[in-house]
Amino acid sequence: MQFRSTRLALAVTAVLAVTTLGAGTLATAPTAFAAGTAAASAEQAAATLPVYPEGSTPGGVGTSGFLSFSFDADSNRKLLWTSYDGTRTSLQSPTGWATGAGDVVVLGDENWIYEMQSLTLRNMAVPSAPGVAIDLRPLNGKYVAVLSPTSVLAQLTTEAGVELHVVSKDGGTTTTRKIAGLPADATEFFGSKAQDGHVLVGYEKGPADLRTGGRAMVDVTAGTVTETYASAESGRGFGGLQFSASHVAWYEVETGAGGVVVSVDRKTREAKRTVLGGHTSLTALVGDWVVYGHPTTPVRAVSLTTGESRDLLAYGSEAMSVSDGTVVVHGRRSADDKGLFRIAAAADGTPTVTKVAEEGQLPALTIEQTHVPDAVNLDQTGGKATLGWTLSDREAYLDVTLTHTVTGKEFRTRVDAPAEGTRFSFTWNGTIGGVDAPNGTYGVEAEATRLDGTGEPAYQGWLMNVTRTANPHDYSDNGSTDVLARDAAGVLWRDDLRDRPADGTPSSAQRTRAGYGWQTYKQVEAVGSIAGNEVGDLVAVDGAGALYHYLGKGDGTFTARQKVGTGWQIYNKLAGGSDLNGDGRADLVATDTAGVLWFYKGTGSTTAPYAPRVRVGGGWQIYNHITALGNIAGTASGDLVARDTAGVLWLYQGNGTGGFAPRVKIGGGWNAFTQLVGAGDIDNDGRPDMVAYGSGGTYVYRSTGSVTAPFSRQTTTLYAGEGTKFNSVV
Repeated sequence: MQFRSTRLALAVTAVLAVTTLGAGTLATAPTAFAAGTAAASAEQAAATLPVYPEGSTPGGVGTSGFLSFSFDADSNRKLLWTSYDGTRTSLQSPTGWATGAGDVVVLGDENWIYEMQSLTLRNMAVPSAPGVAIDLRPLNGKYVAVLSPTSVLAQLTTEAGVELHVVSKDGGTTTTRKIAGLPADATEFFGSKAQDGHVLVGYEKGPADLRTGGRAMVDVTAGTVTETYASAESGRGFGGLQFSASHVAWYEVETGAGGVVVSVDRKTREAKRTVLGGHTSLTALVGDWVVYGHPTTPVRAVSLTTGESRDLLAYGSEAMSVSDGTVVVHGRRSADDKGLFRIAAAADGTPTVTKVAEEGQLPALTIEQTHVPDAVNLDQTGGKATLGWTLSDREAYLDVTLTHTVTGKEFRTRVDAPAEGTRFSFTWNGTIGGVDAPNGTYGVEAEATRLDGTGEPAYQGWLMNVTRTANPHDYSDNGSTDVLARDAAGVLWRDDLRDRPADGTPSSAQRTRAGYGWQTYKQVEAVGSIAGNEVGDLVAVDGAGALYHYLGKGDGTFTARQKVGTGWQIYNKLAGGSDLNGDGRADLVATDTAGVLWFYKGTGSTTAPYAPRVRVGGGWQIYNHITALGNIAGTASGDLVARDTAGVLWLYQGNGTGGFAPRVKIGGGWNAFTQLVGAGDIDNDGRPDMVAYGSGGTYVYRSTGSVTAPFSRQTTTLYAGEGTKFNSVV
């Protein structure tokens, strides 16, 4: 369905302003915002290379993508993996990280990678794949290099000393394998990127007062050292270990000379020292060429074989080695804008430069599709509604607000990125603040923001109409049963029951005061909807016999009382809310002191809500409680239950004309309760239920549809411990 965006700051106002247009009518985007979105989409379509985010810092590189990091407004670091196909994946904000073994990103618990112990390995060749956790702490180990998506090289401190091990995770099992051939006193291990099953490892060795450095080529598969090289010092603080098929190299700092690349021909063992000077910020080895440079000077390559030198880029800030032997430099080529450039060895061994990413702003985040229904009947969907939005990028989160346009009540949630794809969805359970949300029109607003905090958020507004089946015992227009109770001080309390409690146990979601001064009434009765507006109403009889009605406003409160009758002091029991004659309106019955049952037909008028009484029958003085329930036994009209003085409960099925079929005994022991309340459909099975209240506890009696056994008792937390607190429950 077509839609337009609207800025969240204006969303509530805009949605409220267009409620008269009906559900599904869309709020309109400001012109400038819409134009900006279109321009961003055109820019994105024109791009042929992935975007390296402007203002970020390189974080590493793999064979199929690269890392960058930036900081949001709260100084939180955001780590972003960008595949060369343009797909972006945000990673958890780690303390430290490393890359290698193709496309593996290692997320660790320390800033300096060689102090990391608690690791998570993410194989970014498959961004949706779960991470593999390797904990080196029980091994007294520290990270050295990553070897595969499930293994690392680690320095372990054992009883025998410091050792180099391959540590692997297979399912839930961690295994270790020692590397042989290293000096017994070697410590301070650090490593290069793994290539073709080999890693160049640096270390420190020798007597405590004469420690020197060393380098070893490790065959990981064989678990042994195949080559060794001497160095003046460990070099762990400098790093820069690299190797190719022809050379090994590392970075050193020489007094008076500045940066130096030490290289060794692996065949002839000839060593060279290439002085780079004091202003070098990047060094790399590509075949038999050393690449070096600085942000203010050209990036150059010098041949270790011939001494030839070539300019490759106008400048560069960082070089990142790849496991395939190439190098990616963040910089600029004279004929190009800024970006990432891959330096690789051509067939003749000379370095070639290929641009692999353009530096610039990430394409504007947009909401491309909305999946919000225009209308939803929560009784037909199990009380739930699934809402969704398709974004232009999954590296985002979505803040969603549902605002009831009449009351202003709000539901807010944050929707995180899906495991795959760009459709952000969540299922709303139809509640606001734990209470069933009111029926009516809702403004549904979505604000999408990039995970790294860059760029402008995307906004979109929608209208959705929420309905439920009318419940005659609902005073807050949310489909759930409300039960009213009057305490000794005359305060009337409303408990809003959960429509669909998570554990299936009927419970109060919220208790609010519905009024005070109700002690003036001898009787209070829930009578369904007098005016036909699907909101429950009340009637009350005072000590003088005057009958008043209170019309429900749909927000849990009632209008001011209106006098609608006199002479009602002759009645000792009232029961209302059921349609007893099948005309679609709620009726009322009353028993007088002589035991006569009278029928009052509902008229639909608020000033004269009941037609003149009609005598139904006598002998009702044997009952001390009657309750109108609605249709619980499957006939065409509402039913009554009546309790006699012995505590026996009888069912009177309505015959559709205001009268009743012969009574059916349905159980004894009901004198344990002081109040029986026809409470509407509590459990959403389409049949009305009953609440029984008393000092021995409160229970919900679910309607079964059977005439002989019409109820199934269920426990409830409603009025728990309050069995004597209320003198009237309706």
